[in-house]
Amino acid sequence: MSKNKVIVLAVLEGGMSKSEAARRYGVGRQWVHELLARYAAEGDAGLAPRSRRPRTNPQATDPDVRARILALRAELTKKGLDAGAETIAAHLEREGRTPPARSTIHRILRAAGTVAPEPRKRPRSSLRRFTAAQPNEMWQSDFTYWTLADRTEVEILDFIDDHSRYLLHLTAHPKVTGTVVTDAFLDTAQEHGLPASTLTDNGLVYTTRLAGGRGGRNAFETLIASLGITQKNGRPSHPQTQGKIERFHQTLKKWLKNQPEAHTIADLNELLAKFRHVYNHERPHRALKRRTPSGAYAATPKAAPAIAAQGEHWRIRTDRVDADGKVTLRHAGRLRHLGIGRAHKHKRIILLVRDTDATAVEHGTGEILAEFTINPARGYQPKKQNTPGPKTGGVVDVSGHL
Repeated sequence: MSKNKVIVLAVLEGGMSKSEAARRYGVGRQWVHELLARYAAEGDAGLAPRSRRPRTNPQATDPDVRARILALRAELTKKGLDAGAETIAAHLEREGRTPPARSTIHRILRAAGTVAPEPRKRPRSSLRRFTAAQPNEMWQSDFTYWTLADRTEVEILDFIDDHSRYLLHLTAHPKVTGTVVTDAFLDTAQEHGLPASTLTDNGLVYTTRLAGGRGGRNAFETLIASLGITQKNGRPSHPQTQGKIERFHQTLKKWLKNQPEAHTIADLNELLAKFRHVYNHERPHRALKRRTPSGAYAATPKAAPAIAAQGEHWRIRTDRVDADGKVTLRHAGRLRHLGIGRAHKHKRIILLVRDTDATAVEHGTGEILAEFTINPARGYQPKKQNTPGPKTGGVVDVSGHL
């Protein structure tokens, strides 16, 4: 028998006064009155413990905000974008709403059955992360695989800024080759400036350091060294070094799976251009404190290679040697004709220009074909006599001096 029932029976059947029952059972006289009234109205049910929860909660999430949280979860998931609590909070802020705490948003999602239970994960606080301090301090690059509608496998190449996660380049190709990587790097550098360093895995399109010394440097290694850019490569069989770009590939593929299938590489590149805009300008990033990558990339002064930081003027371009063995370069307001040699006619080259110094590097091999010191008084520019020929396999000085 409950204490409440004992108190009621002591008064109604034992003839005890309300004050005496209150003293004997250690309760207030008002509580005895309350119990008698409940018993009279509801019987034994009125004596059962009742919830002490307040009828209203001034801190409860507004129903409209709760509904918008669930709507955003559905919208973002349908688009193949991240739909976690941090992202939802960022979207609420953009809409002019004050978002509840991240834990509150997660509880709302869990209560609605939109969060699948997951095994306990390693706490984020235990992870050691490196992030570059400035934009262009380090670019990460890698490529991943995707399948067209007819099950043709293609490869997607990307460059990401380590500091801001800004997606600098994203294109699909039948196969990512050394030439594709070099062209993409040059295009990206023309648009965003040169990075101080790069970080990639040890694929042969990026480095030949694990090739047993065969073939010397590839075109990408030669180009990077000639520009004074520090080249970094992860440890073999240790993809965690390129963790940011590996995680990016998961985000990309999740988004692509929610889009119409691409039938051609051109179709896929249209989708990738759309994704690049969404990723850079619309999707808030948790690691960036809900900022977008474009906002983070523009917020801080950019780093540069040591040579560029010294104020020297650099130009990079690709060209093709004409039938007479020359390429044309505009310098000091006039067109200059650089004599590379008829032996190299029709070859694709990378032309590296620093002030009055120019170096022609064969595209795809990284071999130096000719070096020049431009004479402003002449239109035709002969190459330096000590330039390594095509059979000597010369390379560019890693110190950056052309």
